[in-house]
Amino acid sequence: MTLEEWLGEENQLGQDIWTKKYCNEGEDFDAWIGRISGGNEEIGAYIREKKFLFGGRILSNRGLHEQGRKVTYSNCYVIAPPEDEIEDIFDCAKKLARTYSYGGGCGIDVSKLSPRGARINNAAKETSGAVSFMELYSLVTALIGQNGRRGALMISIDCSHPDVQEFIELKTDLEKVTKANISVRIHEDFMEAVKKNEDYLLHYTRETTGEVIEKWVNARELFRKITETNWDYAEPGALFWDRITDWNLLSNTKEFSYAGVNPCAEEPLPAGGSCLLGSVNLSAFVQQPFTEDASFDFDGFKQCVTASVKALNEVLEEGLPLHPLEEQRESVGQWRQIGLGIMGLADALIKLGLTYGEQDAVDMCDKIGFAMADTAIAASAKLAKELGPFPKCNTAEIMETPFFLANTSEQTRELVKKYGLRNSQLLTIAPTGTLSTMLGISGGIEPIYANYYERKTESLHGTDVYYKVYTKIVEDYMKQHNISEDKDLPDYFVTAMTLDYRQRIHMQAIWQQHIDASISSTVNVPNSFTVEETESLYMYAFDCGLKGITIFRDGCKRLGVLSTKEAEKKVTAGEGLGRGEILLVTDDVVGKKRKLITGCGSLHCIALFDPHTGALLETYLSKGSTGGCNNFMVGLSRLISISARGGIDIETIVDQLNSSGSCPSYTARRVTRQDTSKGACCPMAVGNALMDMYKEMQEELKQKRGEDTGKPVKKVPKPKAVSNVAKMYCPECGEPLVFEEGCNICKSCGWSKCL
Repeated sequence: MTLEEWLGEENQLGQDIWTKKYCNEGEDFDAWIGRISGGNEEIGAYIREKKFLFGGRILSNRGLHEQGRKVTYSNCYVIAPPEDEIEDIFDCAKKLARTYSYGGGCGIDVSKLSPRGARINNAAKETSGAVSFMELYSLVTALIGQNGRRGALMISIDCSHPDVQEFIELKTDLEKVTKANISVRIHEDFMEAVKKNEDYLLHYTRETTGEVIEKWVNARELFRKITETNWDYAEPGALFWDRITDWNLLSNTKEFSYAGVNPCAEEPLPAGGSCLLGSVNLSAFVQQPFTEDASFDFDGFKQCVTASVKALNEVLEEGLPLHPLEEQRESVGQWRQIGLGIMGLADALIKLGLTYGEQDAVDMCDKIGFAMADTAIAASAKLAKELGPFPKCNTAEIMETPFFLANTSEQTRELVKKYGLRNSQLLTIAPTGTLSTMLGISGGIEPIYANYYERKTESLHGTDVYYKVYTKIVEDYMKQHNISEDKDLPDYFVTAMTLDYRQRIHMQAIWQQHIDASISSTVNVPNSFTVEETESLYMYAFDCGLKGITIFRDGCKRLGVLSTKEAEKKVTAGEGLGRGEILLVTDDVVGKKRKLITGCGSLHCIALFDPHTGALLETYLSKGSTGGCNNFMVGLSRLISISARGGIDIETIVDQLNSSGSCPSYTARRVTRQDTSKGACCPMAVGNALMDMYKEMQEELKQKRGEDTGKPVKKVPKPKAVSNVAKMYCPECGEPLVFEEGCNICKSCGWSKCL
């Protein structure tokens, strides 16, 4: 089989993703299958049939250690929470750096750190607080590269920590902790206080001094602050911690505890814990799709689950010596977590003629979920018979857990009673954005985001032409039923933005009943969604038994990546030019200037604009007395200028500059001196300055035309947070991004990044 036969001749996007992300140095498809399957022909067959795929780290890294590469097979880790001492705080940063260098993402919890103002016996006299060290961990994440990627980080804090209010508000400043997701651990007693409108005690006892720090807050007001900030900035997420700790196979095991969650929150793990990921494609198990006789192949599905559990255990064993840290090798060896999940659910429901979120779809998911859990547990018991249970396995305790009792048949219980389990954790639903995009299916448990996406092409004279690109499942249905317009699709083609949020939560809740870890997912809501509705959504999610929740409101201040609104018309200097033509600059331009502070010193940026349209025409960059390489700045300014005069709009130019990556000296100065201009390197700072001057120019032109802009013109504006934007664009191809399962995903080139 060739790659083209596997993904489809027409699936160029999928082929590009495979080539860029998973293929090793020109290997062909069969060689790749052999490498990632480790010689397991059964799992290799399921991969060829597109019924199962390992997680991304396995697909790209398995077997590369034999070439001397320092890589891990695990997508995610949880680092031991830093203790309340300076040495351990920086040891945690060192562990993050080492783990990132092997390709893993990390989660840490900062609840053990003293709150702001606690007494300490050094030159500072009092601590700057738990939240202040988050910038350090974000900095480490920005600095360590992963073959063109950056590490992913989750930072959490307990809702009872006295710094929780500062934590919640931290990322309303879009310049702070830019390389981490943040979540609050929320307990049942807090939620009960919210419902009763009672006060809630924030408390911390410092072990080294015995100092007790306490303060009372109104629980409902704090809850509203969490939901309001999430509404406006898509963070912090909520982790319903008691549900996390009570609904799993180890809830009765006294010596076990979760230390935190991974970057996308689908994996609660102990200190040093990691997880190996794989997903079953539910869509591939629908028989006679799009017909009245469509059915789900439960027998075939169970066989695939059994094979997948075995394959993930093989990867776990092979990868034990490859974990970056000793604490990780020890933890994984003791508890042996794997994370088998699903993708293609929305596609499967459409093939079955079921409407996502309605009761018949929920009932079907209940049946599939139970079959998956029962089969996975039985498969782990059979492996325990052959290879022995995981070292910390206490079978009697496991069999009395509520999760085990709710998700096993009598036959499976007998197997576990006799042999124990090979794994302490089995099931999770992780983001599958890149994998599902490669295969052309829906991701995770998410509904399809849209029935189609608009693509733009330009004629030789600069005229924008838009056309529809239909989502694969929509395209397949339309071809089979000879439909030419999406308006003729049946009612069960619902999308993320048309669902009632309760339907979305019902789907996550029913799957959570059968998942012993957690689920990575984000509820997408329209821009009109209110703060009050967000509060109701969070409360409903808690009452329905979810382990966590976050929302992404269309057009919110956190990058606004999901807007379906048309962006404002871009003012382009060279609009209407023929290919290769460059606009000449006359003398009647309007000039603006900014002084930038970078990692190396100062940088002066001059921009010249068309006096009639406000379009960018030319840029001049020069270093100050201490600021970087002047030749580089000259070259960059020339390329920006010729791009603008050649018909490329300023938004596209700035997008390209913003994809330059982080500069270590720039990031270090931002942390130590906090005086750098907005950005993470010189090109990004230049891009932000150009956009700032461009917007100022547009405001001046509006006022000159007598238009009421509602705000004064700022001659020298102060740095500020990014305002609401209509769309966020892919840094590689420039197409609009989609936000699914907590990740930005480009449906055009396959680029993805989890926020």
